[in-house]
Amino acid sequence: MLKGFRDFISRGNVVDLAVAVVIGAAFTLVINALVEGFVSPLIAAIFGEPDLSRVMTFTINEAEFSIGLILDALFNFLCVAAAVYFFIVTPINKLRELKAREPESEEEAVPAEEILLLREIRDALRDRV
Repeated sequence: MLKGFRDFISRGNVVDLAVAVVIGAAFTLVINALVEGFVSPLIAAIFGEPDLSRVMTFTINEAEFSIGLILDALFNFLCVAAAVYFFIVTPINKLRELKAREPESEEEAVPAEEILLLREIRDALRDRV
């Protein structure tokens, strides 16, 4: 049972996923700080409010509704998604594309002796028929 758990944890994709979650959480904190420290105050200044969450608020029967709070969450999501796409996904795709374009090494281009021998036998049999 413990061996199975150890094998599961030591798989490459599980470790990669764990690293991605940690890096993603840290990256999200940076982007949220950028949004909260710059983008949200800029948009709030445009609407004349000190905080984006106070934009377009209204009260019905003592219940306060805030469209600005929804906008704030939407801007945070869009900024994180854009940053992840442009700073992580796009460069990784470029690296994969460049790696795929690399020519095969000479060792891989030359077939093994057995393959060459089998090709000769095939050609000889084809010529007999």
